[in-house]
Amino acid sequence: MSTETISLREDILELAKVRIVGMSVTMAAMGYVLGIVGQPFDVVRFIALIVGLFLLGAGCGAWNHVLERDVDARMRRTAERPIPAGRMSWQSAAIFGTLTTVVGLTCLFGAVNWLTGVLGFLTFVSYVVVYTPLKRHTSLATLVGAIPGALPPLMGWTGATGYLGLEGMLLFGILFLWQIPHFLALAWLYREDYARAGFPILTVLDSAGTQTARQAMVYAAVLVPLSVIPTIAGLAGSRYFVGALILGLAFFACALALWRRRETKQARRLFFASLVYLPALGLLLCLDRWL
Repeated sequence: MSTETISLREDILELAKVRIVGMSVTMAAMGYVLGIVGQPFDVVRFIALIVGLFLLGAGCGAWNHVLERDVDARMRRTAERPIPAGRMSWQSAAIFGTLTTVVGLTCLFGAVNWLTGVLGFLTFVSYVVVYTPLKRHTSLATLVGAIPGALPPLMGWTGATGYLGLEGMLLFGILFLWQIPHFLALAWLYREDYARAGFPILTVLDSAGTQTARQAMVYAAVLVPLSVIPTIAGLAGSRYFVGALILGLAFFACALALWRRRETKQARRLFFASLVYLPALGLLLCLDRWL
């Protein structure tokens, strides 16, 4: 395989934000597995959900690259992305983003159900049309961006059940709250880069880190009681309750440590804790539901 081919493949994977999309697909699969309990497992629908969401996520990622190509060029961690590095034109990226989005939504509407398709369309609009431009103007964009980020498990639930329901909304709420400490920790680590790009995010505006640490702590604290409600709602049992409580308190402890000592070391610890918390909670919920 030639160097050019390898480079193109890597650029496409970068354009599609495959690692982020992979997490979204995983969360959607979790939502589907939880929703399908007591029903026949529809393999075709499940595959359509996974493929449709993956393509939709790739389209959103590509359009994000297109719309932020100027600020990506000013940030060290994004300057080597395909468009600012000059390896791909923004027009080609836009075509890729449009095609994958259309095919992805077609899969969701046509082979899953209309509700999941609507949520997929809402994901595209809230992420590409609202969140991405809003990032240049206000730190509140973080909350807006958490909406499309929290929709995948709800889409998995609706893909399996055909309705929203309390259970599906709980999955949405847990992922929504989790994203705030996760993003704030990441934004702390790259706050100089974000300042260089001109993004008015909280870690840039809050030079002392007081508000950043407080918000991370508050959202992590609210996540603790919300994460155990699935047991009360009948979505999970006592084993999940105990495990979710332990995970939630550990995650909160990391956020509390950042609030007490506003240092890069604590922000990095909170970020890695967030990466452990979410898959661990999802696995615990699925195992408790099925075993």
